[in-house]
Amino acid sequence: MPRIFDNIDHQLLPALRTTLSVSHRSDFCVGYFNLRGWRQLDEQIEKWAGGDGECCRLLVGMQTLPQQEIAGAYGIIKQDAELDNQTAIRLKKALAEQFRIQLTIGAPTDADEVGLRKLAGQIRAKKVVVKLHLRHPLHAKLYLLFRHDPVSPVNGFLGSSNLTFAGLSKQGELNVDVTDHDACEKLAKWFNDRWSDKWCLDISNEIADIIDQSWARPEPIPPHHIYVKMAYHLSEEARAGIVQYGIPKDFGDQLFEFQEKAVKIAAHHVQKRGGVLLADVVGLGKTLMATALARVLADELMLETLILCPLNLVKMWEDFRPLRSQRLTTTLSSNWLYR
Repeated sequence: MPRIFDNIDHQLLPALRTTLSVSHRSDFCVGYFNLRGWRQLDEQIEKWAGGDGECCRLLVGMQTLPQQEIAGAYGIIKQDAELDNQTAIRLKKALAEQFRIQLTIGAPTDADEVGLRKLAGQIRAKKVVVKLHLRHPLHAKLYLLFRHDPVSPVNGFLGSSNLTFAGLSKQGELNVDVTDHDACEKLAKWFNDRWSDKWCLDISNEIADIIDQSWARPEPIPPHHIYVKMAYHLSEEARAGIVQYGIPKDFGDQLFEFQEKAVKIAAHHVQKRGGVLLADVVGLGKTLMATALARVLADELMLETLILCPLNLVKMWEDFRPLRSQRLTTTLSSNWLYR
């Protein structure tokens, strides 16, 4: 009778580790593969020599894609139709990107870092080979382990567990072990047929590169690169405003470069957030920048400007008024403070 592994009464992970420890190679077919989940098995595979007959062949059948992409991609693949090279390359790149996104989710730990580096090293040493099955979505979960035993050379685990933390040990699953020689031979043939499929593409090097370029990379990222990336993201809205808006020709050479950029960024904030505050030290042209901003908002967004100022500044604002056809409104208040 087969053993049942449901991760409730009996977990799959210990049985898988025990069998791997006496095996010399393995074939895994899973729907989903979590890169950080690999560290649950890496110790057992580390002792293998690598290469044909001494490695883990991992066949990944599915990965999460944006819904439109997956619908379009798999909609092209008909049961009786062949993929073309361009579509296969596009799918491979899109699926590789999903592995990259995996590493951006959740807080990294020291154990994750060590495990990912070991996975990259095992891939480089040919101890692990990863392929994507692209002909059609494949959600099978099969773990075949081969050992030098004339009586029972192949053992299998068949069921619902993906190669993830949850699938191997946490969430409820249903798996059975397969020890019957004939059944194992048939499962091995089933795996080999898909592994050798024309549209089963090797993605091993891409995964190793993704790890080597991530926070788990062997060499630490230079502090300057971290600073530049932070500055890039913090300045994203500023850069968007500079590209989105232009300065009216009427202003000619009246504005310095830093003032032009301030006006463009301010216009972006007004459009996105409904308001902006222009502030700087005395003498750097806040009035001229505010005038240019009012003109940009009038030209680009069809907005009118209401000027609130004390009586003694009316003449100044009349001189700076951006649109002659625009009515100037003044409000008097003893609480206004201007420099």
